[in-house]
Amino acid sequence: IRFSSDTWLQLQTLAKLAQAGYRAVAIDLPGKARGGTRRLHTPGTAQSDISLSSTPGLGRSKDAVAPAPVGQPATGAFLKAVWEALHLDAAVLVSPSLSGMYSLPFLLEQSHLLKAYVPVAPICTDKFSPEQYAQIKTPTLIVYGDQDAELGQASLANLRHLPEHRVLVLQGAGHACYLDKPDEWHRGLLAFLQQLQ
Repeated sequence: IRFSSDTWLQLQTLAKLAQAGYRAVAIDLPGKARGGTRRLHTPGTAQSDISLSSTPGLGRSKDAVAPAPVGQPATGAFLKAVWEALHLDAAVLVSPSLSGMYSLPFLLEQSHLLKAYVPVAPICTDKFSPEQYAQIKTPTLIVYGDQDAELGQASLANLRHLPEHRVLVLQGAGHACYLDKPDEWHRGLLAFLQQLQ
């Protein structure tokens, strides 16, 4: 499976967030698929900003170079530049899988820019210490599929050190749990966002 910002469009996540009154932004990461940003919002009703980092197939973009090798944390500079370019205020960052190499450093370096964080079995959770996680006060919804044999439990074991976390386990779902259980994913995400109000 190749993931990109189109994944969120096809899955209807952008539409469901817009229908709920959120401005949603999905991006392709550097060194990933098409590059660029997809935006969908309902003018005048935005309650918050949601940035959905995607993990598209590698090597498809000749325009952008990834700032770090896959599996190594990148600096938070890329996502900070996205925040500034899109004029995002305190936003919720949804970060599945490979995008963890971008989102986790951003969380640790720029948590003041985040209203909340939604990691979905991200990589690189083992690159940071429990003490680093314990310093972050950002509300977090840790999401994974119970059939994700590689990153689900491993990411939870590290991210559970975030003091303001909740856990959403999608039963019968694998690594891309939002694809396996889209209804449960959308319900859980929207419920988490609503309790942030």
